[in-house]
This record gives sequence, structure tokens and C-alpha cells, in this order.
Amino acid sequence: MKQFKSLVIAVVLAICSVGFASAQSKVAHIDVQQLVQDMPEMKAAQAELQKLQGTYKTDIDASYQALQSKMKTYQAEAATQTQEENQKRAQEVEGMQQNIMQAQQQAQQELSQKEMELLKPILEKANAAILKVGRAQGFDYVLDSSSGSGVILADGKDLLADVKKELGF
Repeated sequence: MKQFKSLVIAVVLAICSVGFASAQSKVAHIDVQQLVQDMPEMKAAQAELQKLQGTYKTDIDASYQALQSKMKTYQAEAATQTQEENQKRAQEVEGMQQNIMQAQQQAQQELSQKEMELLKPILEKANAAILKVGRAQGFDYVLDSSSGSGVILADGKDLLADVKKELGF
């Protein structure tokens, strides 16, 4: 009987300590993806990226049109040219195709690099605002409740409006 009483007391103490520990931690959440999408800086960055992408697309399309034109000309003149000249022209067309493919790859790499360059300060600003608001409101943890982030239930305090206010929008 004495062992049973000790066990019951131990279980009660364990439950109380778990309850007390969880009561000490304050948890909030924020949809970081939504915050970043709503930031004016993000909209400006997206516009800049679209403009840069348009420039690359225009250049590549012009190169592709020049290639198409040259291929049509060479095909039309192929019967009147020597075998050696046709081979030279085929190599030239192949070289142009490779240049276009390289330009596409380089454009994609430069776009990715520019995107990272533009996003880094935006993400840092959002993170700093989240930290500031979370600490000011006394939260121990702020979870990212963005879709796919692993948070299944987010019924606690949502800091999105407070962080937007902190950022001035």
C-alpha cells in the first residue's frame, strides 16, 4: 500500500511538472511565406526579376530567329552549294544552336543568382521583425505556419498582423 501511495504521488508530481513546464512556454505562429509575399520589397524584387527575365527572353528569341532564318537560307541554297560548303554551314548552325543553349543556361543561372541576391535582405528583414515582435510579446517560440512547414495545427497567437504593423504595412 505504501508503494502504491508513493507511485500515485510520483505520477501526480510528474503530471504537475509537465503541466507547469508547458505553461511556462509561450508559443505563437506566423505564415512567413505570406508575410514575405505581402512585403512591398518582395513585389519590387519580383518586378525586377520579371524585367530581367524579359530581357534575357528577348535576346534569346532574337538569336533563335536569326538561327531559323539562317537555316532556311542554307536549306534553300544547299542544292547549289558544294558538299564542303554545306558541311561548313551545318557546323555554323550547330555552333549557333550550342551558343543559344549556353545563353539559356547562363540566363537561368544569372536569374537564380539575382533572385537570391534580392531575397536575402527581404528574408533578413522579415526575420528581424518576427524576432522583435515575438520577443516584445513574450513568446519563447514562434513557429512558421506556412504551408508545408510541418505545423499541422496553429491555433495559438498569429503574429502576422503584428509583424506587418512592425514593418509598416
